[in-house]
Amino acid sequence: MPMAVAACTANEGLDGVVVAQTALSDVDGEAGRLVVRGRRIEELAGRVPFEEMARLLWKGLAPSPGQPAANAAAPSAADLAPALGLARAAAYEHVAPLLAATTALPAIAALRLGLASLRPGTAAGTARPLDHILATAAVPVFASAFARHRRGLPPVPPDPALGHAADLLRMFRGEPASPAEVSALDAYLVTVAEHGMNASTFTARVVASTRAGVLPAVIAALCALEGPLHGGAPGPVLDMLDALAGPEDAGAWIAAELAAGRRLMGFGHRIYRVRDPRADVLKAQVARLRLGARDPGSRLDLAERVEREALAALATLRPGRRLDTNVEFYTAVLLDALRIDRDLFTSIFAAGRVAGWTAHVFEQERANRLIRPQSEYVGPPPADSAQ
Repeated sequence: MPMAVAACTANEGLDGVVVAQTALSDVDGEAGRLVVRGRRIEELAGRVPFEEMARLLWKGLAPSPGQPAANAAAPSAADLAPALGLARAAAYEHVAPLLAATTALPAIAALRLGLASLRPGTAAGTARPLDHILATAAVPVFASAFARHRRGLPPVPPDPALGHAADLLRMFRGEPASPAEVSALDAYLVTVAEHGMNASTFTARVVASTRAGVLPAVIAALCALEGPLHGGAPGPVLDMLDALAGPEDAGAWIAAELAAGRRLMGFGHRIYRVRDPRADVLKAQVARLRLGARDPGSRLDLAERVEREALAALATLRPGRRLDTNVEFYTAVLLDALRIDRDLFTSIFAAGRVAGWTAHVFEQERANRLIRPQSEYVGPPPADSAQ
C-alpha cells in the first residue's frame, strides 16, 4: 500500500503565527495603529529626528558608544548624532575600492556589497564604531556613493557634523538640502524605522538566531528587499501617476486598470485592514514641502485625486474587503518631491529600517534560540514503503 499523506496543515505565509515576543513595536491592523516603544507613530514622525528614533529602538538592547557591550544603556540622541557621523566617515573609507564593482549592479545589490565589505575590527579610525551604529551609518553612505557613481558623478564624503537626514540628502545631491527637506526626510526615516515582523525583519532575526552577528543579519534583511512585494512598491506608484495626463484622467484610468485585473500600487496591505497610519504622516510632510524651494503641489493634487478615485473604485469592486491607502503611496510622492530617483527608493527605505533591523537582532540574540521551524513533507514515499 502506498504511504498515506496527511492533510496539509502548513501555514504558508505564517499568518497569525507568533514567532517572537518583542518590546519594539505593536502593529494593530484592525485599528490601523502603529506603536513603537509605547508611542504612536504620529507622536514620533515629524516630531523627533531619526537619531532619537534609533535611540528609542536601541534603548536597553544595544551597547552604547564608548561603553562595553554588556552595558546596554542607550545614549541620548545628542550623543548618538556624532557617533553616527563618525561611523559615516568610517564607512566612506570603504567606498573607493568598491566603485568599479558596483557600476552594473542594481542599487540594493550594490548596497549589500558595501555592507559586506565591513568587517568587525576593520573600520577606519582609532575606535571602531559599534556594529549597529556602523550598519546604520553605512547604508546612506554606500547608497549615495554608488548611485552617484552610476551617474558618472564622484561620491560625496560625509560631513560628520551634520544630522543623519541632512547628510544623507547632501551625499545624494552633492549640495545641502533646505531645512524643510531635511525635516521631511527625517520624518520619513522615523516613519519606516520599525514595523513589526515584516519579511526583512524576520529574515534578520532568523540570521541573528544563528549568532552570525549584526552585519550579516542586516545584509540578509537587504536580500529580502530585492523582491517587489516588500520595499519595492513606491517606484510603481510614480509610474502610475506618470501614466495620467492630469487629475481629470484618474477615474477612467483606474477603472481600466481594475477591469484588466491589474493591481493599484499603494493600496491594500497584508496587515492593515483600514488605513495605514503611516500614509497620513507622510501625506502631511508632502503638504509642508509646498512651502519649500521646490513646490510639489501639482503632484500632491494629482496624488490626492488618484487616492480618492482609487478608494471609491476599490470599495465598489470589493465591497466586502477594505483596501485602503498604504505607506508606499505617499512615500512615492514624498521621495519624488525630495528629488530622489525612484530606483533608489528601496535604499532610502533601508536607511530608515536598518535601525529597526538592528534592534530586532539584539532582541533575538537575547532570546538565544535558533529559529528552526518544521516543514510538512508531501513528496513521494520511498520505493521500499510499497508492499
